[in-house]
Amino acid sequence: MINQYNDTEVEKIRESSLLVGKTLAEIAKHIKVGIKTIELDQIAEQFIRDHGATPEFKGYKGFPATLCISVNDAVIHGIPSEYELKDGDIVAIDCGVRKNGFVGDSAYTFAVGNVSEEAKHLMRVTKECLELGIAECLAGNRVGDIGFVIQQHAEKNGYSVVREFSGHGVGRKLHEKPDVMNFGRRGHGKQLRNGTVIAIEPMINQGTKNVTLDKDKWTVRTADRKLSAHYEHNIVARQGKFEVLSSFKEIEQVLGVNSD
Repeated sequence: MINQYNDTEVEKIRESSLLVGKTLAEIAKHIKVGIKTIELDQIAEQFIRDHGATPEFKGYKGFPATLCISVNDAVIHGIPSEYELKDGDIVAIDCGVRKNGFVGDSAYTFAVGNVSEEAKHLMRVTKECLELGIAECLAGNRVGDIGFVIQQHAEKNGYSVVREFSGHGVGRKLHEKPDVMNFGRRGHGKQLRNGTVIAIEPMINQGTKNVTLDKDKWTVRTADRKLSAHYEHNIVARQGKFEVLSSFKEIEQVLGVNSD
């Protein structure tokens, strides 16, 4: 069953989603060469709790941390550790919070110091994939419409789309129906309805689409160990329009780049 949320519930999801953006903006202030990823996790947990919410990821199916921090060839679900960020790294940070019974879930890929032009291009195209997918989030459209435009844009730029993981519905739970794949065909898949809230999250690889799982049973990496990027927004489908409930604005104010 695909949930349809009323306006009051959507506002609660928006509140949680915006708090994720604020949390990632706080993290952005601390991303620098030499900081340990576990330190970023500690900052995020304190920030979330200080704002009257709880970290949704911590303890979810046994996950041990507040943030998923995935560096370079790690696609998703990287566990914060003693690893110190290095000049040229790219780091995808995924965060979820629960407040007033509703969940927000968003991700952003950050550049550490001076990253390569190839890395910058991958990050830019992945973010463009997200924007294209969001534009398809209209009541009456299908999840295949979203996956189609993401896949087309990624592959047009010479990149590949991870197949094993996807976006999803979000609201009272972190993962709800429908699954929102980052590949697909127009007119196929579950139909979005007014009030359907989904997390769209393209995971785009520089090389092969194939992935491997680390011994920690969480960290997913590109099989060829080339770079991967990941961005995620929460969106509610409406008749003839969509509303983005999460925001990169505060993150990009910290980073000094043009916002969404």
